[in-house]
Amino acid sequence: MIEFHLDAGSGVSPYMQLVRQVRHALRLDVLREGDQLPTVKDVVAQLAINPNTVLKAYRELEHEGLVAARPGVGTFVTRTLADASLAAHGPLRHDLRRWLAKARLAGLDDESIEALFMTTFRSGAQEDIA
Repeated sequence: MIEFHLDAGSGVSPYMQLVRQVRHALRLDVLREGDQLPTVKDVVAQLAINPNTVLKAYRELEHEGLVAARPGVGTFVTRTLADASLAAHGPLRHDLRRWLAKARLAGLDDESIEALFMTTFRSGAQEDIA
Protein backbone atom coordinates (compact mmCIF):
# COMPACT_ATOMS: atom_id res chain seq x y z
CA MET A 1 0.00 0.00 0.00
CA ILE A 2 1.17 3.50 -0.76
CA GLU A 3 2.22 5.80 2.06
CA PHE A 4 1.72 9.47 1.26
CA HIS A 5 3.98 12.34 2.26
CA LEU A 6 3.68 16.08 1.74
CA ASP A 7 6.35 18.68 1.04
CA ALA A 8 5.11 22.08 2.23
CA GLY A 9 7.98 23.83 0.44
CA SER A 10 7.35 22.29 -2.98
CA GLY A 11 4.93 24.93 -4.21
CA VAL A 12 2.59 22.13 -5.32
CA SER A 13 -0.84 21.96 -3.71
CA PRO A 14 -1.32 19.09 -1.24
CA TYR A 15 -4.07 17.45 -3.30
CA MET A 16 -1.86 17.50 -6.42
CA GLN A 17 1.04 16.00 -4.45
CA LEU A 18 -1.24 13.07 -3.55
CA VAL A 19 -2.35 12.69 -7.18
CA ARG A 20 1.26 12.71 -8.41
CA GLN A 21 2.32 10.15 -5.81
CA VAL A 22 -0.42 7.78 -6.93
CA ARG A 23 0.50 8.30 -10.60
CA HIS A 24 4.17 7.60 -9.82
CA ALA A 25 3.25 4.45 -7.89
CA LEU A 26 1.12 3.29 -10.83
CA ARG A 27 3.89 4.04 -13.31
CA LEU A 28 6.49 2.17 -11.25
CA ASP A 29 4.16 -0.80 -10.61
CA VAL A 30 4.15 -0.11 -6.86
CA LEU A 31 0.35 0.06 -7.10
CA ARG A 32 -1.44 -2.45 -9.30
CA GLU A 33 -4.95 -2.96 -10.55
CA GLY A 34 -7.17 -4.01 -7.66
CA ASP A 35 -4.99 -2.46 -4.93
CA GLN A 36 -6.78 -0.31 -2.39
CA LEU A 37 -5.69 3.25 -1.65
CA PRO A 38 -5.51 4.30 2.00
CA THR A 39 -8.83 5.46 3.36
CA VAL A 40 -9.47 9.18 3.56
CA LYS A 41 -9.56 8.83 7.35
CA ASP A 42 -6.13 7.15 7.40
CA VAL A 43 -4.56 9.78 5.13
CA VAL A 44 -6.04 12.59 7.21
CA ALA A 45 -4.65 11.02 10.40
CA GLN A 46 -1.22 10.39 8.85
CA LEU A 47 -0.75 13.80 7.22
CA ALA A 48 -2.94 16.05 9.40
CA ILE A 49 -4.72 17.54 6.39
CA ASN A 50 -8.31 18.39 5.58
CA PRO A 51 -10.41 15.42 4.42
CA ASN A 52 -11.62 17.50 1.46
CA THR A 53 -8.02 17.64 0.19
CA VAL A 54 -7.83 13.85 0.08
CA LEU A 55 -11.30 13.59 -1.45
CA LYS A 56 -10.33 16.09 -4.15
CA ALA A 57 -7.22 14.04 -5.01
CA TYR A 58 -9.19 10.80 -5.13
CA ARG A 59 -11.88 12.43 -7.31
CA GLU A 60 -9.18 13.66 -9.71
CA LEU A 61 -7.74 10.15 -9.96
CA GLU A 62 -11.23 8.76 -10.49
CA HIS A 63 -11.89 11.33 -13.22
CA GLU A 64 -8.68 10.14 -14.94
CA GLY A 65 -9.97 6.56 -14.80
CA LEU A 66 -7.15 5.38 -12.55
CA VAL A 67 -9.23 4.52 -9.48
CA ALA A 68 -12.83 3.80 -8.60
CA ALA A 69 -14.58 4.50 -5.32
CA ARG A 70 -16.73 1.76 -3.85
CA PRO A 71 -19.03 3.36 -1.26
CA GLY A 72 -18.50 1.88 2.15
CA VAL A 73 -15.57 -0.22 0.95
CA GLY A 74 -12.82 2.13 -0.28
CA THR A 75 -11.02 3.41 -3.34
CA PHE A 76 -9.38 0.87 -5.64
CA VAL A 77 -6.93 1.05 -8.54
CA THR A 78 -8.67 0.30 -11.84
CA ARG A 79 -5.69 0.55 -14.18
CA THR A 80 -1.94 0.94 -14.08
CA LEU A 81 0.43 3.29 -15.89
CA ALA A 82 3.33 0.80 -16.00
CA ASP A 83 4.42 -0.19 -19.48
CA ALA A 84 7.06 -2.27 -21.25
CA SER A 85 9.78 0.18 -20.20
CA LEU A 86 9.42 -1.04 -16.59
CA ALA A 87 12.17 -3.62 -17.22
CA ALA A 88 14.63 -0.78 -17.89
CA HIS A 89 13.98 0.83 -14.50
CA GLY A 90 16.33 -1.44 -12.53
CA PRO A 91 19.53 -0.62 -14.45
CA LEU A 92 18.56 3.05 -14.72
CA ARG A 93 17.87 3.22 -10.98
CA HIS A 94 21.29 1.68 -10.34
CA ASP A 95 22.97 4.30 -12.56
CA LEU A 96 21.01 7.07 -10.87
CA ARG A 97 22.07 5.88 -7.41
CA ARG A 98 25.71 5.95 -8.52
CA TRP A 99 25.21 9.47 -9.88
CA LEU A 100 23.62 10.57 -6.59
CA ALA A 101 26.55 9.15 -4.65
CA LYS A 102 28.97 11.12 -6.87
CA ALA A 103 26.93 14.30 -6.37
CA ARG A 104 27.03 13.86 -2.60
CA LEU A 105 30.78 13.19 -2.69
CA ALA A 106 31.13 16.43 -4.63
CA GLY A 107 29.49 18.20 -1.68
CA LEU A 108 26.02 18.85 -3.09
CA ASP A 109 23.12 18.85 -0.65
CA ASP A 110 19.67 17.48 -1.52
CA GLU A 111 18.34 20.84 -2.69
CA SER A 112 21.35 21.39 -4.97
CA ILE A 113 21.06 17.88 -6.38
CA GLU A 114 17.38 18.40 -7.12
CA ALA A 115 18.05 21.79 -8.74
CA LEU A 116 20.83 20.32 -10.90
CA PHE A 117 18.68 17.40 -11.96
CA MET A 118 15.60 19.50 -12.76
CA THR A 119 17.48 22.14 -14.76
CA THR A 120 19.32 19.42 -16.69
CA PHE A 121 16.09 17.51 -17.22
CA ARG A 122 14.27 20.59 -18.48
CA SER A 123 17.09 21.74 -20.73
CA GLY A 124 17.39 18.20 -22.10
CA ALA A 125 13.68 18.16 -22.87
CA GLN A 126 14.07 21.47 -24.72
CA GLU A 127 16.99 20.07 -26.75
CA ASP A 128 14.88 17.04 -27.70
CA ILE A 129 12.19 19.36 -29.04
CA ALA A 130 14.57 21.53 -31.06
